[in-house]
Amino acid sequence: MRWIIGLLLNAGLLLLLAEIFEGFQIEGFVAAIIASIVLSIINLIVKPILVFFTLPITIITLGLFLLVINALTLLLTAYLMGSAFTIDSFGLAILTALIISIVQTFVIKPVKNG
Repeated sequence: MRWIIGLLLNAGLLLLLAEIFEGFQIEGFVAAIIASIVLSIINLIVKPILVFFTLPITIITLGLFLLVINALTLLLTAYLMGSAFTIDSFGLAILTALIISIVQTFVIKPVKNG
């Protein structure tokens, strides 16, 4: 049940980001839910592999490179979703990844766990 709550909150966050940023577009709530599921699967399977192979640069940058990895997972999600979910630039992907990380840390995780 907590996973579904987190999924819905992430979908809502994606829709909010689509309203805020012009280059970040998602077609609707169903597309946001699907994007949230795809992003969760990518974070479960692909992200640990990326973190492992980029561990030296992550250590050198004191963990800031993880933001780049989060942006890459967002771009991969957008690529897999096709025209239903688009991000225009890598810079926008980094900015939205930063916002998503902050919101997940301070809002979504406490709501899921509480």
